[in-house]
Amino acid sequence: MYPCIKRLLDSAVSLGVLIALLPVFVIVSICIRVTMGSPVCFRQLRPGLHGRPFNLIKFRTMRAPAPGEDPAATDAVRLTRLGSFLRACSLDELPTLLNVLSGSMSIVGPRPLLMQYLGRYSPEQSRRHEVRPGVTGWAQVNGRNAISWEEKFKLDVWYVDNCSLRLDLKIIWMTAVAVVKREGISHAGEATMPEFMGTKSPEQQ
Repeated sequence: MYPCIKRLLDSAVSLGVLIALLPVFVIVSICIRVTMGSPVCFRQLRPGLHGRPFNLIKFRTMRAPAPGEDPAATDAVRLTRLGSFLRACSLDELPTLLNVLSGSMSIVGPRPLLMQYLGRYSPEQSRRHEVRPGVTGWAQVNGRNAISWEEKFKLDVWYVDNCSLRLDLKIIWMTAVAVVKREGISHAGEATMPEFMGTKSPEQQ
């Protein structure tokens, strides 16, 4: 019963928010086009349910890398003022609701990370892919990017083991509060989070 209700909730919430915020969607698109050029949206392959890849869609928040700039190492430098504002207000996530409508994502679930991380997870950390990735999740309302990767993954796996409609509604409410307070937007010294390189075993520490 829960999976069916969750899917209905995903469809209703994502469609309702997209319709209600259509003027915001248009205004943000115009602002990005004027300040950063095209494309307006950022698309990237991310692992979904059971690690199957899908195209994540978000509003662009960074300028294109200049000649000689390493795209993977200059995130904080390339983040624009408009991009910082969009991230602070979580407006960069609006197009992600199209992923929710298509069924590749859910409103609530572990955040979809990078494809190259798949081989770096421990077997326990990989369990985060047992449910659809989400626009928001238990880790996002318990520290977001201000906590370590290991802490985030523990929270993700806890959600996998305890997910319910009641918990989903709680996370949605906590997300709304966190967005208003603009908490945990970035890790110390980073635009968002440093790259996850894998968790060291006790013998390696």
